[in-house]
Amino acid sequence: MASNNDCGVREYDMERYQLLNHHRFPWPVNHTSMSPDRKIITVVGDHLDGLLVDAQNGRTIGTLVGHQDYSFASAWHPNGQVFATGNQDKTCRVWDLRNVSAPLAVLKGNLGAIRSIRFSSDGQYMVMAEPADFVHVYSTRADYKERQEIDFFGEISGVSLSPDDESMYIGIWDRTYASLLQYNRRHSYGYLDSVF
Repeated sequence: MASNNDCGVREYDMERYQLLNHHRFPWPVNHTSMSPDRKIITVVGDHLDGLLVDAQNGRTIGTLVGHQDYSFASAWHPNGQVFATGNQDKTCRVWDLRNVSAPLAVLKGNLGAIRSIRFSSDGQYMVMAEPADFVHVYSTRADYKERQEIDFFGEISGVSLSPDDESMYIGIWDRTYASLLQYNRRHSYGYLDSVF
């Protein structure tokens, strides 16, 4: 799936290098993400509202109202019912597919737009990155009320999690000293953790 400033979203068959679908929108599309069941696409861009779109026919099935500026990121929770959108208004809004009239949570950044969002594959954590200096890790189990803030100095090119959720990677952009930060998950095993 590729989103573009030409107001289009294109889906490609990567094995055959063929275009499968081309959906058009009235504004430039900055980011798309597909639900885990591959039926719904979250579409955000140069418009205050985001869209939920049928992946097969491109029809809008829901509108996400609440952001105050343009959006640049989206991600789906592995359960396929919860998803998040990141915006220039310095917020990440968490939505429930079953009721998109209002977000489940509005999570605020410190410095700038939320430009990268990832859910862990086990669904326990959501990570959101600002354009510089701050990455926030939220506990989904605690309804996004518990978080850890990672504060450093540098422009952020993106954030990613390892498939086993043991590591988080933060890309740092710099003309001279570009780098990749790796954070590992800490486990506190106790004596009784091995008892069933």
